[in-house]
Amino acid sequence: MPSDELEGALREMLSRRAAVTRAVAVDPAGVAIRRADRIQRRRTLAGMGLAVLVVVTVSVGSLHVRDNRPPAGGTVVIGDPDQRPLVERVTAPPGPDTAAPIAEVDLLIDDSIATAQGRRVPLLGIGEVERVHRLTDGRGWLAVGAPTLAGRFLWAVAADGTAQVLLAGADEIVLDAEGRQVAWKQGTVLAVAGIVDGELADTVRAEAPAEAVPLRFVNGAVLVRLAPDRPGHVLWPLRPGSLDLGGDRASTHIFGALPDGRLVGGTTPGVGLPTCLTLLDPARDLAPSRPDCGPETAGDGLGAVSPDGRWLLVNGRSAGVDSALLVDLVTFDKPTAVRPAGPPMTGTVVWRTEDTAYYADAAGGLVRVAVDRVVAGRPAAPTALPGVPAGELPVVVSGG
Repeated sequence: MPSDELEGALREMLSRRAAVTRAVAVDPAGVAIRRADRIQRRRTLAGMGLAVLVVVTVSVGSLHVRDNRPPAGGTVVIGDPDQRPLVERVTAPPGPDTAAPIAEVDLLIDDSIATAQGRRVPLLGIGEVERVHRLTDGRGWLAVGAPTLAGRFLWAVAADGTAQVLLAGADEIVLDAEGRQVAWKQGTVLAVAGIVDGELADTVRAEAPAEAVPLRFVNGAVLVRLAPDRPGHVLWPLRPGSLDLGGDRASTHIFGALPDGRLVGGTTPGVGLPTCLTLLDPARDLAPSRPDCGPETAGDGLGAVSPDGRWLLVNGRSAGVDSALLVDLVTFDKPTAVRPAGPPMTGTVVWRTEDTAYYADAAGGLVRVAVDRVVAGRPAAPTALPGVPAGELPVVVSGG
């Protein structure tokens, strides 16, 4: 083979070998690319975590600043509580403190429940609470939130403080004496439901005037005030449809019922005249029966009838001095039926038994009214509660 052809063949062979990619044990470029991908993924996850943290922080701050937002713990659509929504729980705080009891009844003090057994159960994360009812089985409480722009909330609070929303967005919420039924009002809808194992059951609804307000359960019915700024009440027998407005336009307040079904209420005989007690007949559209105008009251609506219907504790005046009054409903129309019982009441009064009631006075003291002592001429005196902040008014827990 001539030398020039041999040289050309050799050059062609070497050029082909140089064009073939040779496998190497280590690929520096691939390693660099994979390392860059891992770094990018880490940065992406870190950025997402920071964004979530910022959103949570801003949301929590907003909830603290804006009282009109629903409190933490989930919500229940009040318009259709029969459909079970996803309800979150407020996590229980650390175990309740145990100390010497400060009263014979449970008290709501400074966003916590002080039990008669000496435990402190903080109510954290559920907003301001206005009323609390202890369940008869001892498994916790029902707590009614204070009114906000988002409405009232009803919470089921377990013995360890864990809370769950039962109702949200109501204008008003009332419970029966056993904590087994709840009535509420939202807009023009008046509703009632049973409370079974921490859930609502068998809801009944009726249409009612927008200004109507449920007040309490009375003999299996719900007492409704037709308007907060005008006299007049009606008993709703828990039937669907439209609320029968009845014919009562005179009663200013109603405090409870007698065993025969008549209601103990207040009326105002005329403009500028004081409010006086009377008995109202449900069979006659709550028309007054005897007496037409009995003992005078303060007219503030504070008071309650004992469970047996024998006694009424109400604010009024005795010997020209503002006082809580104990009224014997058997001798209702006699001057001796009214006795001074203690300092004026603030908030609700709770009958713990048929002859013992509790309430708070304006100075934050707890008043225990024993019927036998008051009848014997010894009005009750307030007891200062240890550990209660100045200006804090305790709320007596009902039920139990």
